[in-house]
Amino acid sequence: MKKRYQVLLVLSVLSMITFLDRIALSSASSSIMEDLHISTKQWGWILGIFTIAYGAFEIPSGWLGDKIGGKKVLTRVVIWWSVLTILTGFSSGFIMLLVVRFLFGIGEAGAYPNISIILSKWFPVLERGRAQAYIWGASRIGAALTPFIVLPLQQKYSWHMPFYILGAAGIVWVVFWVYWHREEPATCKSISKDELELIELNRDLNVDIAQKSKFWRIFKTPNVWFLMGMYFCYAIGAYFFQSWFHTYLEKGRLIPKNQLIWASSLPYILAAIGCLSGGWLSDKACLRFGKKWGRRIVPMIGLFISGICLISASLISDNFIAIIALGAGMAFMDVTAPVSWAVAMDLGGTQSGAVSGSMNTAGLTGAYLSTVLFGYLASSYGYNLPVLLIGILVLVGSFLWLEIDSTLKIA
Repeated sequence: MKKRYQVLLVLSVLSMITFLDRIALSSASSSIMEDLHISTKQWGWILGIFTIAYGAFEIPSGWLGDKIGGKKVLTRVVIWWSVLTILTGFSSGFIMLLVVRFLFGIGEAGAYPNISIILSKWFPVLERGRAQAYIWGASRIGAALTPFIVLPLQQKYSWHMPFYILGAAGIVWVVFWVYWHREEPATCKSISKDELELIELNRDLNVDIAQKSKFWRIFKTPNVWFLMGMYFCYAIGAYFFQSWFHTYLEKGRLIPKNQLIWASSLPYILAAIGCLSGGWLSDKACLRFGKKWGRRIVPMIGLFISGICLISASLISDNFIAIIALGAGMAFMDVTAPVSWAVAMDLGGTQSGAVSGSMNTAGLTGAYLSTVLFGYLASSYGYNLPVLLIGILVLVGSFLWLEIDSTLKIA
């Protein structure tokens, strides 16, 4: 296996761990809420506090990765959030869980911007869409596996046990990562001469520009703002599945407990297919239509279909059909994920970490607002209204792709 694909494989494993740690809380929501006496509105704040921290530290962690290297930052943040995952299992009340999840969000904020930095150094431009597709596909596989891990463990032991095990898995990954990975392909002894030449001639990084460019320069182009606006809408939809979906099925749709594992996992299984397809289709579209429309058309269509699926699901009373519609909605929605990060890499160049972090911060702003408001809307109007509103915003995101041009490089 070529060295860059080995790097991709190891980062894909981390992406799985990242979402296992993140989705575990939602999978164990009923047990935690009952044990710690947490209301639906309070649960919205616990889910939302993660996105506040995650969003606040996205840009700094991406900027830091651009400055000192993705490997160093990734090593530190994975240790940080793995310890906080373990501490989640020790939470004894609403306030403690709120604080732990805030600190957990600080750690996870550095994951994907620094993964993007590493990929931008190890992959040629026209392979980045597929590389991001594998990263995001792996995250969805991790999310799909979460109910199969968390629910049996909490039934056999308690809701605390999954967090101890998942936190330990992250620490094991870090130990391997520190000794195995090299920041630059040129410093890796096991890479072939041909592969090194392929990477360095086609990764489109300009060190001189990187040294002169200022961080705030990225906000001077409308292109970045449209990218942030699109991701704001996308993340509102994505975080519904990451935060409230399990509770929506259990309390909003009254799905029996013996069916929850498969019902919770189905959207993520389909989303993994969407992620893998999105990156591959985008790279192929770039070859056929050029980079501008190749990066644009695939996620635009994906978000449009996703919005229609979510709106339809909110209006359908039959649980089976609604779950299928929601699963399809997430699959088409996640066609966007790898392409968005590939576009951030394309636009940012040597500042890909800062652009990626800015994009994800905008997304997390939307995620925070929707996560907290979902709890209030569900308490007052039921669970279907917020799903309907989320679908409408996802549709808005699809049209913003018309203003995003990945050929307009910043640095």
